Amino acid sequence: MEGLSLDKFVGLDIVRRAVLQRLTEIGEAASRLSPEFRSRHADVPWSDIIGFRNIAVHAYFAVDWRIVWFAATRNAPALAERVGDLLEKAADSADVVVDQD
Repeated sequence: MEGLSLDKFVGLDIVRRAVLQRLTEIGEAASRLSPEFRSRHADVPWSDIIGFRNIAVHAYFAVDWRIVWFAATRNAPALAERVGDLLEKAADSADVVVDQD
């Protein structure tokens, strides 16, 4: 996504689909984190991440590609940094609890 303008992104169907797929995977992964973990790290907008996934999957034909581009270029990098910090701290404390359902 680096250096990819909104106009270029919107014009590249395969890139749009790939990016949306990755963002839905992030939302699915977030939904599998335990409520306790999400509550302890409430500074991360878990419900927005999960909600984005739900909209992308269930209303695919109504997806606003500008929002997807913004999420991929702004929100996802910030989330990756925050999750990296959480994982680093959790490695020593077994803090991450994932629902297996």
